[in-house]
Amino acid sequence: MKNITLSADDKLIDAAQARARSEQTTLNEQFRRWLAEYVSREQQAQEAMAVIQGLRGKLRVGRKITREEMNER
Repeated sequence: MKNITLSADDKLIDAAQARARSEQTTLNEQFRRWLAEYVSREQQAQEAMAVIQGLRGKLRVGRKITREEMNER
């Protein structure tokens, strides 16, 4: 595991540590969770864009659907 050094306002760090303690965890663990979520959001966005790209040209947008088509099962 790689170590990094971060800088932040003392009061902010103290408040974050207090919150982590109240959640029975550490600030270090909370940062690891945040970092994993931060990375996964980008991956999720890329996956969603790939789905959108795959659907392009396969869907017709704006076509009015008849009552019969809406009631088909």
